Amino acid sequence: MVSKEDVMKVLRECYDPEIGISVVDLGLIYDVKVDGDKVHIKMTLTTPGCPMHSFMVNDVQNKVKSLKGVKDVKIDLVWDPPWVPDRMPKEVRKKLGL
Repeated sequence: MVSKEDVMKVLRECYDPEIGISVVDLGLIYDVKVDGDKVHIKMTLTTPGCPMHSFMVNDVQNKVKSLKGVKDVKIDLVWDPPWVPDRMPKEVRKKLGL
C-alpha cells in the first residue's frame, strides 16, 4: 500500500516549469490523504491566473497515479488560504531572491 511519504516523494518530482522548483518546495501542497488505493491532494498555485495551471495539475495527477497501488487521484485546487512566499522554506526563498 502506498504511504503519504511515497506520495510526497513523487510530488518533489513535480516542478513549476516557469521557475524549476517543486510543488512541495514552493509550498503548494496543503494536504495529502491516502485511503487504500485512493489519494486525495489539496493544493494551490502561486496565482489563480497561473499560465501553467493545467500542466502542473496534470503532472501531479499523472506522477501520483504512476505509484504502485494507486488507482484514483483526486486533486482539490483551493485558493483559501491564498499562497504566499512564506510557505516556501527559507533556502528556496533565498534562491529566488525573496
